[in-house]
Amino acid sequence: MSSEMIIRRYHPSDQDVVTDLWSRAARQAHPFLDGEGTGERARLLREVYLVEGENWVAERAGRVIGLLGLRAGGPGDGNGAEIGGLFVAPEAQGGGAGRELLEHAAALHGALTLEVFEDNDRARGFSAHLGFTEQGRPTDEETGRPLIALERAAPLKSVSWLHLREGRLLSVRTRGNDTFYLPGGKYEPGETAREALSRELGEELGLVVPAEELQEAFVIHDVAHGKNGRRLHMTCFTGGPQDIAPAPGREIAEYAWFDRREARERCAPAHAQVVRRLVAQGRMPG
Repeated sequence: MSSEMIIRRYHPSDQDVVTDLWSRAARQAHPFLDGEGTGERARLLREVYLVEGENWVAERAGRVIGLLGLRAGGPGDGNGAEIGGLFVAPEAQGGGAGRELLEHAAALHGALTLEVFEDNDRARGFSAHLGFTEQGRPTDEETGRPLIALERAAPLKSVSWLHLREGRLLSVRTRGNDTFYLPGGKYEPGETAREALSRELGEELGLVVPAEELQEAFVIHDVAHGKNGRRLHMTCFTGGPQDIAPAPGREIAEYAWFDRREARERCAPAHAQVVRRLVAQGRMPG
């Protein structure tokens, strides 16, 4: 099993490894640019962008494998951000580092914008897969080459409860809807994630689950079901009582405990990721 990936702030001590990573990734992504990854562009990276920007790195097994540069206000301002650069070491591409860095930016800032070179087919495919849509075709001032301007709306942020009984996952269905979801829902203004989930469990299933008894398990990024392709940022929690007697609220038509196959067939897309995580943790049968 691969080591867990960590997303953290860039440190000045990362400069050498990050510069090398950027240089190799940039040359691979932009073979049509003479001198890419070297010279003046490398100097600007070291002396300007890494010093003045909001930069994050992806790290696995103690090794930095990805770099994200943002142009925005402070973390958590929720006013959107422009991705100035997103680079993954060539040997680590395809392992999820780029996606995790991008979703980290969305969790901090909400809506995202990005420009990629028209000739960079891989970047275009990656951004389309993660929900970016084209907004224009400007020209890069430095190289004169065509760019594609992309944007993605802020993800829908929600919370959910992972409650298992004999290896089966508790799910709920709202009235007028055939699809099952995890118990939980969206935040109300001023709520923390735990407070939102505690309230939602009371409203949906009549359960008393104190916020302080909830422990964050993991975060899921996926397409929100029935929201025209908008992305979902779902924080999943465990904890609370194990012996429960749900009493569905007025919006809930029914609840059920599903195994892996039933969850795949009857539940929203994010369920598949949740189930994979739980199987990997040994909490659900494979």
